Amino acid sequence: VDQAQAAPAPVAREWTLQAVDLDIRPGQLAALVGPSGAGKTTVTYLVPRMYDVDRGAVRIDDVDVREIRLASLGDIIGMVTQETYLFHTSIRQNLLYGKPDATQGQLEAAARAAFIHDRIAEMPEGYDTVVGERGYRMSGGEKQRLAIARVILKDPRILILDEATSSLDTTSERLVQEALRPLMRGRTTLAIAHRLSTILAADVIFVVDQGRIVERGTHAELLREGGLYARLYQQQFQSGAVEAECEDGVVLTTGQVVPTPGSQPP
Repeated sequence: VDQAQAAPAPVAREWTLQAVDLDIRPGQLAALVGPSGAGKTTVTYLVPRMYDVDRGAVRIDDVDVREIRLASLGDIIGMVTQETYLFHTSIRQNLLYGKPDATQGQLEAAARAAFIHDRIAEMPEGYDTVVGERGYRMSGGEKQRLAIARVILKDPRILILDEATSSLDTTSERLVQEALRPLMRGRTTLAIAHRLSTILAADVIFVVDQGRIVERGTHAELLREGGLYARLYQQQFQSGAVEAECEDGVVLTTGQVVPTPGSQPP
């Protein structure tokens, strides 16, 4: 992303992104960290051209994404977002959007890798179960794991990941995390990171605030700087004890679950 600015607001308001400049090498895991509303999601949307820049450029292998056909971009980019979109059709058809010619064996292998096959098998109609409009018949964790299975089938060069943990219960969170770990391995990944393990594993961390990249570096480097990243880290992860915050509690780095008051333990 080269000096990108995007989504100009009405007169007298600021740009959503301002002179964002970042470089991610092939195979790297890059984490975006920052306060809510800082512009992290907008950065990720520039790569598949869900938004277009108004100035600057976004390049893949030195080619401006605006010069690449949208269908070709779709072939090389896979996304797992906070709001997983499922079509009002069967689980099978939703998975086949990732690989239209996939065999039943490939569907099941991807579903097993995403820790969702057993749940599908419990349903009366199995892979032919209709998920409902926007997948309303599935839980948040189930929808995310179906989205992960779809990306596994697709096997894209680039993975864009928005780690949603607050919408998951702690049991689903652990299953989603287990499914994502091998998916990210060795694949160019741009992640809006909410899990401590993702942040620690990142090759480079970009700290976004008010539409700008204000810090960049590894976890250790940014902690030494003592800036915004260090403050966010202390606030969110309690000096490294918390892996992820979920809707019914927190998962610690030890694997222990601490439920919120009034919630049922998993």
